[in-house]
Amino acid sequence: MIKLTSSEWNIMECLWEKSPLIGRDVVKSMEEKMGWTRSTTLTLLSRLEAKGAVSCDSEGAKRLYAPAISREDAALQETEDLLGRIYQGSLSMMVSAFTRKKALSKEEIEELQAILNEMEEKTDD
Repeated sequence: MIKLTSSEWNIMECLWEKSPLIGRDVVKSMEEKMGWTRSTTLTLLSRLEAKGAVSCDSEGAKRLYAPAISREDAALQETEDLLGRIYQGSLSMMVSAFTRKKALSKEEIEELQAILNEMEEKTDD
């Protein structure tokens, strides 16, 4: 399981959007979006590489960075961690907590219903 910090998520979003990128392009993007220095971005890239979230290939003096995990896999890991830590693994408890504070749109309700119907059909098989 790869746990990402919020700063690491920013780097990953950059790489998920477009990759592979040379280090200079990641640095430039993070400077524009986040105001980070070169050393901050390179430190985070090194951490992500050590965690196995980012791969790095060298092309001469250039280092090419690419995500080693998909956004979907990273999001699922974060969601499972949140679910376990905060809601004792209960998805219904989490959905209930969110819907008490924010009303769902008709489209969101229909989407959730479709997901539940699909899951119910799979358990009936």
